[in-house]
Amino acid sequence: MKHAASFCFLTLALAALVPHGSAHAHEPDPTAKSQLLLAHYMPWYEAKPFSKQWGWHWTMNQFDPAKQTDGKREIASTYYPLIGPYDSADPHVLEYHVLLMKLAGIDGVIVDWYGLTDYRDYAALNHNTTQILKQCERLNMKFVICYEDQTIPALVKAKRIAATDRAAHAAKEIRWLSKYWFKSGAYVKLDGEPLLLSFGQTGLTDEEWSQCLKETEARVTYISQHHRRHVAHGAFDWPVPSDALAKWDQFYRDSQRWPHAIPVAFPRFVDIYAEAKVSESYGRLDDDGGASLRKMLKRAGASKAAIVQIATWNDWGEGTQIEPCHEFGYRDLEIVQEVRRPQFGQGFNLTPEDLRLPIRILQRRRQVTSDEQKKSLDQIAQMIATGDLSAARTELSN
Repeated sequence: MKHAASFCFLTLALAALVPHGSAHAHEPDPTAKSQLLLAHYMPWYEAKPFSKQWGWHWTMNQFDPAKQTDGKREIASTYYPLIGPYDSADPHVLEYHVLLMKLAGIDGVIVDWYGLTDYRDYAALNHNTTQILKQCERLNMKFVICYEDQTIPALVKAKRIAATDRAAHAAKEIRWLSKYWFKSGAYVKLDGEPLLLSFGQTGLTDEEWSQCLKETEARVTYISQHHRRHVAHGAFDWPVPSDALAKWDQFYRDSQRWPHAIPVAFPRFVDIYAEAKVSESYGRLDDDGGASLRKMLKRAGASKAAIVQIATWNDWGEGTQIEPCHEFGYRDLEIVQEVRRPQFGQGFNLTPEDLRLPIRILQRRRQVTSDEQKKSLDQIAQMIATGDLSAARTELSN
């Protein structure tokens, strides 16, 4: 479950970005500055038959995906994924997601990370996060970790860590990130250091974050959520559905005083929490035929922020997803293409038709039986990743 928060801006040269384009695309002027567009990614879904059970984020202890109506399973969402409810550990689904993002003009993901402790579903989330990051590396996409430090009070309450070790626990986990994921060539850097985000205000205090970052012995550029902590280099924006447009305006005003900020764009906010009896609804922002997403993306682009976040790729419980669904099809990704196109001019030749390629690969993945077929699909995915869409279409037509 995600609720009100906020994302900020960064600064990266276009030369550091992975170019997008079709077979006829060319890389934009490397001396120019361009925005890095990242999608916030939730790695928390469990689904049969890939897993042995349906996870909480599809059921919320109220819905039963085993029940079907008109071919659709009963899930905890107002909207329905185009590929149906899926498992976040399924490599075929993750490949489908990453290829779709690339073809929409999205440069990478910001992944929710709940740390390393084997408590609740944290270990499974860590595993799933590793799987999506591997796909990003494989398919030439960027990634960033958003640390859920709200896990720390939960660990204290469960007596898994001492209350006096809150900052030390976070420092230990960030050192682990530094040893592994921060070293990846796909990891986003800001001011020459790995970018680290934290979600919410209910985890570590400002003082504990200061202590934590001193103890890590690893240099990072830290960005907090919604409001800039005194140790942070800036803040990032997030949907606040109860007063969405006013909060959105306020973030742009406040962020002018910060070294860095990441504005947010989101298509709607239609949560399922009241219906699922999880909590009262956090509010609503109507889809408005795609106008909300288009307006937010255009303003973020006009801000010249070096990084913009879309919230979210796949939070189905809050209805903020831009992942293709039965209700809107590929429309949200087509809007992303539309807004991205002027930034790259003739260097961005991706089309709505291109967005239909990844699902064809996914469908074949679910049918193949031989190693030769699997190898062929691996090659087609790489064709898309490198922009050779003409060759990918030819192979998929065989």
